[in-house]
Amino acid sequence: MPNRHVVVRNIDRPAADVVARLAEAGVSTVHEAIGRRGFAGTGLRPNQRNVRMAGPAVTVSSHPGDNLMIHAAVEVCRPGDVLVVTTTSPSTDGMFGELLATSLAARGVIGLVTGAGVRDTAELRDMGFHVWARSVSAQGTVKASPGSVNVPVALGGVTVSPGDVVVADDDGVVVVPLAEADEAAELAEKRLAKEAATREVLRSGTLGVDHYGLRARLADLGVVYQD
Repeated sequence: MPNRHVVVRNIDRPAADVVARLAEAGVSTVHEAIGRRGFAGTGLRPNQRNVRMAGPAVTVSSHPGDNLMIHAAVEVCRPGDVLVVTTTSPSTDGMFGELLATSLAARGVIGLVTGAGVRDTAELRDMGFHVWARSVSAQGTVKASPGSVNVPVALGGVTVSPGDVVVADDDGVVVVPLAEADEAAELAEKRLAKEAATREVLRSGTLGVDHYGLRARLADLGVVYQD
């Protein structure tokens, strides 16, 4: 019978340059470029502003109200990783704070994304540890229940597997499957180039309805202009 609870030490990770390219593109561009997939929902809010990050996911499946498995995950993290913490049922408890962030930062982890809650938010901002969370709560947790590290988890309706690229900024969080990371970076860069060209057209005064050929669509939909 397979173990119900595991800590997987070694995972595949994307190339660093691919991660950097996805970080440069940002959440909205990556989301659009890969077919409007991977967005982890509007419930994940940044604890800071004007920060953009991307990194391979180290995933944690925890019991609600229990941060034992976050402590277990620290050991398997590598520089540049993003810790993705989920709970097996909904939880808003503050299961992550400044002390865990200090431990993760010592391993080179660049940030946390969690479907649960965090605490010590001012301290996290001051130390430059980046967090996207569903809630902020002073309610602490215990360290008593088993879970797993580096297994597929569900975050905001999106499946996150170990090594997937997590991109996060002020617009939220998007997850790119590891196998698609190279292609996603290429598609995102193409979209950025297209947007740059469109920006110049609009800056020249051309209207969006003309540039995108929308006048015929408006007419087909029965929209009538009146003076």
